[in-house]
Amino acid sequence: MVKNLRERMSPTDIVMWSIGGILTILIVWGSASTIIKGTYSARHWIDFVIFGLAQGSIYALIAMGYTMVYGVLRMINFAHSEVFMSGPYTAYFFAAYFHRSGLLDSHPVISLVLVFVVSMATSVMIAVLLERIAYRPLRGAPRLVPLITAIGASFFLQYVFRGLYGSGFQAYPVVTALEGQFTLGPIRVLKFQAMVIVAAALLMIALYQFTQRTRLGKALRSVSEDKEASALMGIDVDRMISMTFMIGGAAAGAAGVLYAIMFKQVHFFMGFIPGIKAFTAAVLGGIGNIPGAMLGGIFLGLVESVGPSLFLDGLGIVAPYQLKDAIAFSMLVLVLIFRPSGILGERLAVTKA
Repeated sequence: MVKNLRERMSPTDIVMWSIGGILTILIVWGSASTIIKGTYSARHWIDFVIFGLAQGSIYALIAMGYTMVYGVLRMINFAHSEVFMSGPYTAYFFAAYFHRSGLLDSHPVISLVLVFVVSMATSVMIAVLLERIAYRPLRGAPRLVPLITAIGASFFLQYVFRGLYGSGFQAYPVVTALEGQFTLGPIRVLKFQAMVIVAAALLMIALYQFTQRTRLGKALRSVSEDKEASALMGIDVDRMISMTFMIGGAAAGAAGVLYAIMFKQVHFFMGFIPGIKAFTAAVLGGIGNIPGAMLGGIFLGLVESVGPSLFLDGLGIVAPYQLKDAIAFSMLVLVLIFRPSGILGERLAVTKA
């Protein structure tokens, strides 16, 4: 048995499993030390979890754009982070106007709906243009070519929006109706966090129901499984691919407004870090799997929020929250070591597996 195990495991496998084992020991040790010390109260942990849910919901919405495009085209759309940035940055000017005119305070629901519509429409437009101009002509090219194109498109969009809107940070208007908090016993939820969680949850449920229940959703899943067979069955493959980018763009635009409401600022480079995190979330959940993207985003948000205090405080790290990105990507390493296909696994057709 030992001999068979040695034959199956390469030196790379041994190194990776050793890294995974060390990280797991550190996580367990740090968590146990933090809990024994009792540094944080139950209220602190609840606050960490709520913030993690809000942040993870945003990651999940962005991650769905990555995972849907990969599911259909088998490519990673690294320009999706700029699709996410373009919506809320454009909608900022409308939000600022509503704030100056007093409409944001007097009619917050109407104002926010209009901001969401502008953001989602902008992101959809950018996503469709990307597909038509940058990706469709390269659909038959080797996989590396559209990947490099996506990276180039990402830089192009960053600097286009920098030229159009400026390089400075813009403070997103504060919505007075979302100030304050709800209190349910020991649970304290800030109003804007509640709005982010509820809005993201509704959007994710709507998207999942669309892909699972509607004819267009079934057509999208059919194209994801086999484009050639779908075309033979009368499905317009080009239309379905464009719709994939439209849906991903709409989700990214909505996520961008939620991100701006939560973190109160926008700028031309705002999509980079959330985009990388959302891609990480998609890989964590299982790239190509929509429920996996949702689960991966929420998992990553919770780990980023709870992890620094839980894992690192017990190890004596002075400023654990500054290492939240390291914690997030360490979780990615662990998942890829112990379950390379992601938490829910990638959904592949038999011929592609």
